[in-house]
Amino acid sequence: MIKAQISEIKALLSAPKNIVIVPHRNPDGDAMGSTLALYHYLKLNNHNAVVIAPNDYPDFLKWLPGDDTVLKFETQLEESSTLINNADIIFTLDFNAFHRAGNQMAHVLEPSTAIKIMIDHHQQPDDYAKYMYSDISMSSTCEMVYNFIEMLGDDDKINATIATCLYVGIMTDTGSFRFPATTSRTHQVIGNLIEKGAENSEIHNNIYDTNSYSRLQLLGRAMQNLKVIPELRTAYITLSQAELDEFNFKKGDTEGFVNYALSLKDIIFAAIFIESQQDQIIKISLRSKGEFSVNEFSRAHFHGGGHTNAAGGRSDDDMQTTINKFISILPQYKQDLSQ
Repeated sequence: MIKAQISEIKALLSAPKNIVIVPHRNPDGDAMGSTLALYHYLKLNNHNAVVIAPNDYPDFLKWLPGDDTVLKFETQLEESSTLINNADIIFTLDFNAFHRAGNQMAHVLEPSTAIKIMIDHHQQPDDYAKYMYSDISMSSTCEMVYNFIEMLGDDDKINATIATCLYVGIMTDTGSFRFPATTSRTHQVIGNLIEKGAENSEIHNNIYDTNSYSRLQLLGRAMQNLKVIPELRTAYITLSQAELDEFNFKKGDTEGFVNYALSLKDIIFAAIFIESQQDQIIKISLRSKGEFSVNEFSRAHFHGGGHTNAAGGRSDDDMQTTINKFISILPQYKQDLSQ
């Protein structure tokens, strides 16, 4: 547990170090918020820090302070690999297995001799980090980074820039503070971040109120494709590559679409299946209410995982085969889904 090791980490960070901070592939608000918050904190303490994202991320996150310093491993391979190989410390944030950074980046991270520190709230972490702060009860990795800075005795160093990054991750990973992992402590942290300069209304607008016309058209198509299996309290959405292309899809455009399916009355399990010809897979996002674990469902059937109520996965089959498989599996969970 990292609390027992915090004095060692304080000693480790007492002198300037070369530090690489890594989020998961296809980073979301929590991944970029946590990595950039930690980046700004480490820079305040005179470390040579850099965020290396495995690949690009949605435009609605690119206003975050420090975005212009982020390297993309996928397109800046040589520079990124050199920094990883020369790092004294590597922080992995919002993921807990190297393959979540993508196979190409995993092959560089894994053999690195740097001291590795994991901060993450997903289930079943791999055992690669010397220092592991892993807590599945936490709302977000951003809340954990706040706790980490506090444990180091540096909460007074959380300025408006750091507070803004942390607010983004907590807001997005809690569904604007409505998911079950949102605790009284979460709200206390949010209150502290606002006091330290996070402009909550402006942050919300930057994340959620920047829809393009084409994204809203794509949402309309997704709603047309929505299917319901009432006897199993399940709903799902499909989007083909042709449909994505028709509406000029950009990374992040389908963020939150699956929640519309979950919002249906009497539905407790929702999925969205999105074709990616580039990756030659069907990307899957799963959501649930109550005790039904989409983490276990995804791990068992779709090469994925995540949280009890939010998980991801993939299928190497085509769309129709994937949907047929999904539908055929559901009766196995009839008892769980009928509760």
